[in-house]
Amino acid sequence: MCTVDRQQILKMTDTRNHDDHDGLDSSVASLPSASKVRETISRINEPQSRETNLTNLVSLGSIEGIASFLQTNPSCGLCSSSISQRRSLYGCNALPSSPRKTWFQLFVDSFDDETVQILIAAAIVSLLVGIYDDPTTGYVEGCAILAAVLVVSIVTACNDYQKETQFRALSKANDDVQVLVKRDNRIVSIPIDEIVLGDVICVEAGDSIPCDGLLVKADSLSIDESALTGEPMDVEKNLVHDPFVLSGCIATAGTAEFLAIAVGKDSQWGIIKAHLEKEQDQTPLQEKLDHMAQVIGYVGMAAAAATFLAMMFIYCVVQPEYLKDTSFFAHALDAFIIGVTIVVVAVPEGLPLAVTIALAYSTKKMLRDKNLIRHLAACETMGNATNICSDKTGTLTENRMTVVKGIFANVRQEDTAPESNTVLDRGINGAAREIILQGIATCSTARILPKVQPQDLASGEDWDNRTHVVGNKTEGALLILAQSAFMGGDDYETRRARAQFGLPGGSRLFPFSSKRKRMSVLIKESTEENGGRNEWTLYHKGAGEIVLENCSSYLDKDGSILPMTPEKKREFEEIISSFASQALRCVALAHRPNIHNVIDPDTCTEDDCASKCEKEMTLDALVGIVDPLRGDVVEAVKTCQKAGIFVRMVTGDNLETANAIAKQAGILTKGGLSMVGEDFRKLTPAQLDEILPRLQVLARSSPEDKHILVERLNGGLMPKTKEEWLEAHPGRDWDKEKDLLLPGYYDEWAKSRNGVGEVVGVTGDGTNDGPALKAADVGLSMGISGTDVAKNASDIIIMDDKFSSIVKAVLWGRSVFDNIRKFLQFQLTVNVVALTITFLSAIAGYRPPLNAVMMLWVNLIMDTMGALALGTEPPASNLLGRRPYRRDASLINLPMWRNILAQASYQLGLLIFLLQKGPEIFGCDSGSTHHFTIIFNAFVFCQVFNEFNAREIGDVFNPFKNLCQSPMFLAVIMFTIFAQWVIVEFGGDFTQTRPLTFEEWKVTLMLGAVSIPVGFVMRLIPVNENPESFAGLETEESLVPVKKASSPLTVFVLPVAAAILYKVMFD
Repeated sequence: MCTVDRQQILKMTDTRNHDDHDGLDSSVASLPSASKVRETISRINEPQSRETNLTNLVSLGSIEGIASFLQTNPSCGLCSSSISQRRSLYGCNALPSSPRKTWFQLFVDSFDDETVQILIAAAIVSLLVGIYDDPTTGYVEGCAILAAVLVVSIVTACNDYQKETQFRALSKANDDVQVLVKRDNRIVSIPIDEIVLGDVICVEAGDSIPCDGLLVKADSLSIDESALTGEPMDVEKNLVHDPFVLSGCIATAGTAEFLAIAVGKDSQWGIIKAHLEKEQDQTPLQEKLDHMAQVIGYVGMAAAAATFLAMMFIYCVVQPEYLKDTSFFAHALDAFIIGVTIVVVAVPEGLPLAVTIALAYSTKKMLRDKNLIRHLAACETMGNATNICSDKTGTLTENRMTVVKGIFANVRQEDTAPESNTVLDRGINGAAREIILQGIATCSTARILPKVQPQDLASGEDWDNRTHVVGNKTEGALLILAQSAFMGGDDYETRRARAQFGLPGGSRLFPFSSKRKRMSVLIKESTEENGGRNEWTLYHKGAGEIVLENCSSYLDKDGSILPMTPEKKREFEEIISSFASQALRCVALAHRPNIHNVIDPDTCTEDDCASKCEKEMTLDALVGIVDPLRGDVVEAVKTCQKAGIFVRMVTGDNLETANAIAKQAGILTKGGLSMVGEDFRKLTPAQLDEILPRLQVLARSSPEDKHILVERLNGGLMPKTKEEWLEAHPGRDWDKEKDLLLPGYYDEWAKSRNGVGEVVGVTGDGTNDGPALKAADVGLSMGISGTDVAKNASDIIIMDDKFSSIVKAVLWGRSVFDNIRKFLQFQLTVNVVALTITFLSAIAGYRPPLNAVMMLWVNLIMDTMGALALGTEPPASNLLGRRPYRRDASLINLPMWRNILAQASYQLGLLIFLLQKGPEIFGCDSGSTHHFTIIFNAFVFCQVFNEFNAREIGDVFNPFKNLCQSPMFLAVIMFTIFAQWVIVEFGGDFTQTRPLTFEEWKVTLMLGAVSIPVGFVMRLIPVNENPESFAGLETEESLVPVKKASSPLTVFVLPVAAAILYKVMFD
């Protein structure tokens, strides 16, 4: 049982708020030492020890004593002059990074692969046997294999290290958020890691708690502490019973200001994070490719076993001339090494590597396009999105709210901008103006920040001289109106300070809720007119038609209260409808005096306020707020629709406003359907399925409506059992209502669409959008207007809040998917040829033309080099000209199989031809090092030129398109050619190659280059993708297969290549 004197806390808190705060900060020369601070704060910041912490807090002088100890002022904040000293003494709020592996550790980890370990063991045996048989040169083959394995491991370690570096950079960008703090007696926005000990931080519902702290103000504050405690219930916080807030938690309701008492690594979350090491989860595409790699690996193992058996059969039965001097053990070892090497080559570890490289490259580029990827899977998933459910405000519109017209105390004002025409000029007296201004100032949590001056900007940063609003932009528009000359230049901060929100005995605040579409405050007022007695007044703000329904009177320009007659109510309804038809958001202001006669304002809850106070109110004003459509929205929506993506607008605005904006944006089209949330909720699952293909606008919707819509589209969180359904619908009858209530249940949903749902992207910015963002395949939160709850629930943060940035996310997602398919097409071609030629040469009695070192080099080309070259191809705009793929579409489509088999057939034919006719054509001995070097060189050049072919996976033939935009591709090609020249010319016994003449280089290069015209010819074979593999909207463009003409360069290259081939083969 706690024995803390609660009255002592109240007394000290109340005393603090009446002290003189003229001085902003004490002298910082005598700041306590870091060790002293940690020792003191640890007494009130013990994990899971609220009662002990509270007892110790009182013994230390309560919140006032801690503030004095830290030499800060809870009302005014810190002095800017003390920040640097505090940072050097106590550190900043940068959280510790999880320990990362060194490059050497990653290098060692690269040897964990069992196949590589077997190859190393075989190479060591080969080395020992070779030295025993021939001490002079017998070591060469074993050392060469070990060297090749070493090179592969070094490259793998470098790739892994670079990947980890990029992921950490993205993680740092994800953690880069702004917070509001009090400094120098004003509220400023700073990066989260610049918070120092003693700062006073402002938070509201939806914000993350950035550091550990003590409340100095709190109003209806609830915090989700499950991240630290594991308890799912929200915890109510106040200055008396529980003033402690902990970093890493989320404010789910209310507003507060708190004093930072532990930052960075000293905070509760910092201590935990220091012991965490987060592994990157595999994306669905990586998992799918891992499975494919496993299957290909099994095929490779079978080929390796068959090759080993064939080579041993040749030795024991055929006994060819070239094996006459080779011992059984040496040949068996050689066959074993070839077999293991085949497995190394066949196992396409480059597939997951290609995904990693493509994702790392794309996420880095997407960051420049204002898309911050929080979960890698979202990058690839967004590429095949079939539906986007978008908010209106801030995504389709600019979120630059401005009050342009309104009704103020029954006086109509068509333009609020002209400074010469003020409310006083319109005959509105001081009493009426005072009521309106009091409602605007107090019934709001938004803030207007001072304009940034050009001299305060960082170098290279653009100057934006517009007023900056922090918080709800609609509330910000009202505050700007109150500060304007039209309303007489009111000071909202003074009114709020007088209201004493969050302090014991102060006014009460129930923040805006997207579910209720309104907000209320209970203001304690003491004036001379009421004899100095405390009286309570309700000030209310919300959607025009909702507030009007609860008003029984209206404010007149002389300050009098007049009854709301049916005629007057109809007049106001027509005004609201008029605003909506002009795409204006209509917000109503109302009040109700003497609320203390209805409820106890000190103890009432939000539900009490809603049920007992938010009725019989007086309508004070109706304002029309313009939020212009973003300039790029119309084109972006059109691009999405052309790409087969169904764009829906889900908004809290009324139906007329929503329709007006949707038509401007091109979302609401002929034959499209719009409806309100109230009607949406009454639909059965079958009825909703019937209208889904036409439902383009959902207005006056709640977060739950959005969640149900997403569930019905993708089936992701659909109840799968009777128990889950009953949990979602408590008190309802499963047998009678399972087919009547949304969102339905899984078996019924799967049967209606063959088990394959839509891929849904959802935008959201509010705390209540969290469930819908989680239910979506890709949750897209707003970086500027979004709350921390929304950002934490999302997969991608749209950093500029623009819809066009969502289109860029789709483009990059499709680019990742296509780049992986390009690499898959390239690698499978190499796999088929390398495995087949090795096996055929073995059963034909030839020594395998590609030895272990050569095959490891080919493996490096097709795995790491191929992944780098094809995984970093930039996106082409024509990717948005096709429909998205279905969830269950195969990675390898029919045109890709055509390309793989055609190129593999040419390369196999060429290698078999060179194996048989090469000695005659080039004047070398059959099976000699010279002979096999020519085959090896031709094979590598086939891969080099086929890499150009692999840049396209469809019927379009343009292998040299936009090469200047693919610097990594060109770098890989040049490196491969240079490395091949070094291996051939200087490898010698080490790689079992010999230098080639200029003519031999020319011929093998030209034979490889024939892969280009083969790529042209194979695309003439009429093979089309299965239309059933596509999903999404069927547009006119998507229904007609597009075959793009080849470039002029290609038309020139083909006859030249044919002439060269003729000369090579017959001259």
